[in-house]
Amino acid sequence: QVQLVESGGGLVQPGGSLRLSCAASTSGFSLYAMRWYRQAPGKQRELVATITSGGTIDYADSVKGRFTISRDNAKKEVYLQMNSLKPEDTAVYYCNTRRNNFDYWGQGTPVTVSS
Repeated sequence: QVQLVESGGGLVQPGGSLRLSCAASTSGFSLYAMRWYRQAPGKQRELVATITSGGTIDYADSVKGRFTISRDNAKKEVYLQMNSLKPEDTAVYYCNTRRNNFDYWGQGTPVTVSS
């Protein structure tokens, strides 16, 4: 059983920063890739960032140079540092991990970028 709980979302002005956290309640956290997705109103859910068990990182083109994903295996947490936020970053952000071809999701944390 995998439980994921996101936190850290909120309202921020354009150009501002937020740091999202995802706490995992599961064994073997360090063995699996972790991902951040987001879903904007009326749009499909999209992959934002991935960090593998070995630390390999990948980003969507739309967030490269602005967002940073990291993980703390001892705390069983994954983070998304978001800088230079834009209105188009407004979305609900979800933490994800996949095991045995099954996707586990958190409840999401909303991020609104607006002046």
